[in-house]
Amino acid sequence: MALVLVTGASAGIGLELARQFAARGDQVVAAVRQWPHTEARAGMEVVEGADVRDGAGRQRIVQVLGARKLDIVVHNAGVLADDALGTVSGESLEAQMAVNAFAPILLTQDLQAHLAGPCKLAFITSRMGSVADNGSGGYYGYRMSKAALNAGAKSLAIDLARQDVAVALLHPGYVRTRMTAGKGQIDAAESANLLIARIDALNARNSGTFWHANGEVLPW
Repeated sequence: MALVLVTGASAGIGLELARQFAARGDQVVAAVRQWPHTEARAGMEVVEGADVRDGAGRQRIVQVLGARKLDIVVHNAGVLADDALGTVSGESLEAQMAVNAFAPILLTQDLQAHLAGPCKLAFITSRMGSVADNGSGGYYGYRMSKAALNAGAKSLAIDLARQDVAVALLHPGYVRTRMTAGKGQIDAAESANLLIARIDALNARNSGTFWHANGEVLPW
């Protein structure tokens, strides 16, 4: 039984990841800002007040873990704004960078003592963070923040290798969630299932790879 931490676990892909890990018998710590009262906790250990944007929220997660060592960490918390040219604002760019790029790196640093090898880190990124794959423009803050996350997570794959920690950068697909206003090609449950398969296949040899949830290796 693995100890799994999932951030942004109150809805969408994060909630489905937490549910599916728990359903297969893993011990799940679900980190959220606030747990929705309509959702059953289903045996998960829910950590409320875990806003990964600020140090106090990240330390809340660290404190709840105590002396426990993590086997899997899924950095899922994220935000999306439709920044079109002419409407881009510094506030929007900063907000997306704070959640999507800075927070996962800072939380990993905060959790380093809890990462007992062999351990796996999964960063839910996006192919929209790929420079080579950008054929449609727009979404400035989201694209920039995910590209920054990809760069940071790649460095973690190198720096944490000596600690026997493997890192995956995972695009979940175009998923029907609240973030996408219900638009998409697959449901969150299907995406979570595919993502868990990628995490299960993660090891020291393929650490640092940028994957689609379906197993396709994506360009940087």
